[in-house]
Amino acid sequence: MNSIVIGSGFGGIAAALRLKAKGHNVTLVEKHNDLGGRARVFKRNGFTYDGGPTVITAPHLINELFELFKKDPKNYINLQPLNTWYQFVFEDKSRFNYSGNETEMKNQIEKISSEDVEGYSKLVSFTKKIFDKGFTELADVPFNNPFVMMQQLPALLKLKSYKSVYSLVSSFIKNEKLRRMLSMHPLLVGGNPFTTTSIYGLILYLEKKWGIHYSMGGTGNIINGLEKLMKEVGIEVIKGHEVKKIILDNKKITGIQLDNEQNVNANYIVCNADPPAVYENLLNGNKNNSFLFKWKKNRMEYSMGLFVYYFGTKKIYDDIEHHTIKFGNKYKEHLDDIFENKKLNKDISYYLHRPSATDKSMAPEGHDCFYVLVPVPNNQSNIDWKIEGEKMKNLVIDKMENDLMPNLRGNIIEDFYLTPDYFEKDLNTKYGSGFSIQPKFSQSAYFRFHNKSEIYDGLYFVGAGTHPGAGVPGVLSSAKILEKII
Repeated sequence: MNSIVIGSGFGGIAAALRLKAKGHNVTLVEKHNDLGGRARVFKRNGFTYDGGPTVITAPHLINELFELFKKDPKNYINLQPLNTWYQFVFEDKSRFNYSGNETEMKNQIEKISSEDVEGYSKLVSFTKKIFDKGFTELADVPFNNPFVMMQQLPALLKLKSYKSVYSLVSSFIKNEKLRRMLSMHPLLVGGNPFTTTSIYGLILYLEKKWGIHYSMGGTGNIINGLEKLMKEVGIEVIKGHEVKKIILDNKKITGIQLDNEQNVNANYIVCNADPPAVYENLLNGNKNNSFLFKWKKNRMEYSMGLFVYYFGTKKIYDDIEHHTIKFGNKYKEHLDDIFENKKLNKDISYYLHRPSATDKSMAPEGHDCFYVLVPVPNNQSNIDWKIEGEKMKNLVIDKMENDLMPNLRGNIIEDFYLTPDYFEKDLNTKYGSGFSIQPKFSQSAYFRFHNKSEIYDGLYFVGAGTHPGAGVPGVLSSAKILEKII
């Protein structure tokens, strides 16, 4: 069997390896000259910046890819557990060190709100139930059939999947600071905590089960290790060529056409590319789509966009943790502006990543390396990032100077930023969304784009836009689904 994988994010690489382990002849095609998709790496003047995912959970899902071929992951990658997972910084500048140490967690909660200590324990217990169902049982189950969804509905409703993550957390936790902190996880996969189904509360427990890890050398080093593995096991990798068209015989997939006019035949095509971009740009537009599918595709709501500012400093900021999350004052209002009103708001929340806190190799000696990620509206907003990009960069620097890093502006020696335009043009995501479609209940499992195309024979999907969703564990699990349906 000849299989082509389009796109080399975590989902695409995992799909290629799992198909190879099943005996397929596999070709992976990547439009850029480097692999990784959202997990690409940028090197600038001695600094190494991870393009995308920096929070590594469920490391066994990565290790499995090496173990498929009886390889020891330690010979390819080096994953190190972090002691402090996130440091949360609130508007009053108070800080909370979030970790897997439950005694420490409860001590800190008690200082903020003693009445919420018991509620926190109950919340963790409840998210374990969601995790057992939503991740352990269903993360690698195909939802291509409506009957599978119907079978699961009673259990999902019992777990209060109709509630939002914020609403679920609020039913256990009274303090607003703690509510924000314990409900932020949907933002890691492109969702609004106030509208994302509480199923995604499972991330809270998933972190506790396996911890949060960092890949020495950066997340990009995992991609390097997997690329080495692909070469060893005989997967053909085509870089620097974009797929211009998927070739059809009626509704049967027969191959692809590259931007150099070369045709490559295949029995199966697996897309790690964003599903709407595939259907709209690589196939016959909407020509073969049923009325029901068109309706489903057109009603999809997309995740927020991302403004990502990368910078290196000549000063080492020792008091900044590996992962820092800073909440704005008007948290809900800011999220409403991002997801509903599609407009910028100066009262931003942001995630600051400092890999050099753990790994000195990411920056030149005596320097520090960072990226800061700010949720912003996707390109349905019609924001002109050629104008607003520089304004956002200066706002972010001002905020960080005030909140965390005195004299930051004078210590930056190297910087650049990415906007939703990059995600739309370079990564081919619909509206420049950072995580494909939003993880709402009406867009989860059967209601997402299916892992096996609803329209075309031989076409499959992995990655953020299909089941189970965005985030490294999600996209790696989508490749496990592929094993079951191809």
